[in-house]
Amino acid sequence: MVKTIRLKPDDVRHFVETANRCDFEVDIRYNRYVVDAKSFLGVFGLDFGKALTVSYDGYNSEFEEMLRQYTVAC
Repeated sequence: MVKTIRLKPDDVRHFVETANRCDFEVDIRYNRYVVDAKSFLGVFGLDFGKALTVSYDGYNSEFEEMLRQYTVAC
């Protein structure tokens, strides 16, 4: 699955903690950069002024609910 989200620096901790509870890979893409969404430093190093693309192959209800909070229209 692929979702487009927008994060603020204050959201990173919640996002990473929730991603870490998933038993599948979660990546965030911005331009040509791809980082592990379970890495606090990786996610925190992204440009929060831009929309980010989250890609993952699995389902976790808590993760889906969290993504709904940050999803933006394309």
